[in-house]
Amino acid sequence: MDKNEKIASFDPLNLAEVHSQKSTNFDMKPVMASLVALAALAPVANAAGPDWGIFEGRTLSLLHPAMMGGTFLFSCSTALLGFQYRRQRTMGDDISVLKKSLPNLGGASNLNAAIAQAETGETPDTALAFTLKAALPIQAEIDAMLAERKDLSKKGVKDSHFSQGALLAFIGTTFAIEGPLNTYARAGKLFPGPHLYAGAGLVVLWAAAAACVPAMQKGNDTARSIHIAANVSGIGLFAWQLTTGWPILQKVLQFTQWP
Repeated sequence: MDKNEKIASFDPLNLAEVHSQKSTNFDMKPVMASLVALAALAPVANAAGPDWGIFEGRTLSLLHPAMMGGTFLFSCSTALLGFQYRRQRTMGDDISVLKKSLPNLGGASNLNAAIAQAETGETPDTALAFTLKAALPIQAEIDAMLAERKDLSKKGVKDSHFSQGALLAFIGTTFAIEGPLNTYARAGKLFPGPHLYAGAGLVVLWAAAAACVPAMQKGNDTARSIHIAANVSGIGLFAWQLTTGWPILQKVLQFTQWP
């Protein structure tokens, strides 16, 4: 044996023999069993996902359709207030036009006084009295419009419309977001479709209507027209969206449990 072989074989503690015995006797069965168990459990854990509790139960799943149904009715009420305020605001111009169509009252305080003056004056003027009486329907229309405007002013439709509109934008946007979040909590994914797209479009229309308010307060008629068009379109889209949500509601009732 030469010098190099002696160095290579130097092993006074017989470590090479011990290592060889351990390598030969090592049992891989427990390791393989553990790996198989982990592989089996992993898909189950991934499929189950996190436990959202009540957030994926029937209670909060039904909160979205209940709130959005109420929001639709609230939206219609807000629109009605808006048209009432528009009526109150533009009624003055209509009254002015009607007043210009009345005949000359000859200094009388009102039409009835002018008729009495024409009929019972020192020189009765039957032709003038006839002309004045022909204008009585116009005067009645003016009086009705004045009373209506006064009544709308007492109701405060302007402030009510503004307050309800702000609340509508808040509630509607909140639950337009809550709906997809609840769907994701229950199913682990979203389902793009007409209902989801209509909801997104509705939020955009609400935002557009709200963005017109500052210009409307400065008397911008174009902003008023855009505001009205956005809200009317929103109500129409909202009504259609409710029909697309009905099948989803049936599935919620079918696949969820209380709470």
